[in-house]
Amino acid sequence: MEDYRIIYLYQRFTAKLATRTEVEELDAYLENPESHQHLMRLLENEFMLRENPSNEINPASKERIFNEVIAQPQEHKMKLFKLWSRIAIAASVTVLIFGAGLFYFENNTSTRRDEPAYTSDVKPGIQGATLTLANGKKVKLTSAANGKITEESGVLIRKDADGQLIYEVKETTGMGISFNTLSTSKGQTYRVQLPDGSMVWLNAASSLTYPTSFASLKERRVSLSGEAYLEVAKDKLHPFILESKGQEIKVLGTHFNVNSYADEPATTTTLLEGSVQLSSGRKTVLLHPGEQSLNAISGINVSKASDIESVTDWKDGDFNLGDVELRTVMRKIARWYDVEVVYSQGVSNDIRSVGMISRDKQLSSVLGIIEASGQVKFRIEGKKVYVSK
Repeated sequence: MEDYRIIYLYQRFTAKLATRTEVEELDAYLENPESHQHLMRLLENEFMLRENPSNEINPASKERIFNEVIAQPQEHKMKLFKLWSRIAIAASVTVLIFGAGLFYFENNTSTRRDEPAYTSDVKPGIQGATLTLANGKKVKLTSAANGKITEESGVLIRKDADGQLIYEVKETTGMGISFNTLSTSKGQTYRVQLPDGSMVWLNAASSLTYPTSFASLKERRVSLSGEAYLEVAKDKLHPFILESKGQEIKVLGTHFNVNSYADEPATTTTLLEGSVQLSSGRKTVLLHPGEQSLNAISGINVSKASDIESVTDWKDGDFNLGDVELRTVMRKIARWYDVEVVYSQGVSNDIRSVGMISRDKQLSSVLGIIEASGQVKFRIEGKKVYVSK
């Protein structure tokens, strides 16, 4: 197993984000006698304080500590508990080895602690959006006070204490059809409860157009540009239809994510719960939970989603960098921090990132996670991020 994979699995496990498969993978690694030499080298090469050779321990002590790290407590009956115990021992022993009093994986970089990793930094994005009303008036929701925003055509639009936009239908008779558009810029995200009770999380640089009421309509049709996660309210008599970048998604009640950014190679639809019917051109496919469709120029391709958490990480306020293509990750970063990414020659398209970190962190912290793998280096200059080997 590669070093970066071990570090990634450890991060996921200690953050309580590891899937059952990842837990089993890490446990199998620690149980396998053939991995012991690899683990020993990782302890020595990645975490020893190289600047202070006096911290080295003698071979006999090193062997004793190593045996403690991989020891399996027999009193624990469940594999998960055994793994937690083993990890806890590894963490405490590592502190002993380093003599630094500090054990860290998440923000480990090749730079020394007393030297700044970056000469400049960028703050994370915020919860914010612009609401365009049917009459063309624009409301900046970031600065708008909580409570009633407006009332039009029998629909009350308000902002709750959590900053969520909520539509409440007060009247259903004599209502005309009017549309609102909720849009986020780079560095913004927002959540809206539609008139039918459906919940929509809107990612950065995205927009959603929808009727202010579905009461007089046979179907609930909305239009998306960018990325959104939806939890659609069940209503068999009024199908919910989402239009996005050359495709239509028809649902009755379900949870799914759609990524339709213009700079992505394909429109990606990932289903978490329920079922959806996706149409593009003359082709129609049915998605089941755990499946993902890629809609590109070549057509629609449906497959099992390899890691749903890396698709919906933004909704939960995280960057899931585990085994994701570097350029895909950097597009996410560019949207959230509103920066431009510049690649130097020689940066491979095959590099994959590792790690997990909150989107609330400064840009340098996120880049530090990726840089710790040793595959690339970053430099921040104003609103530009330079990537090199």
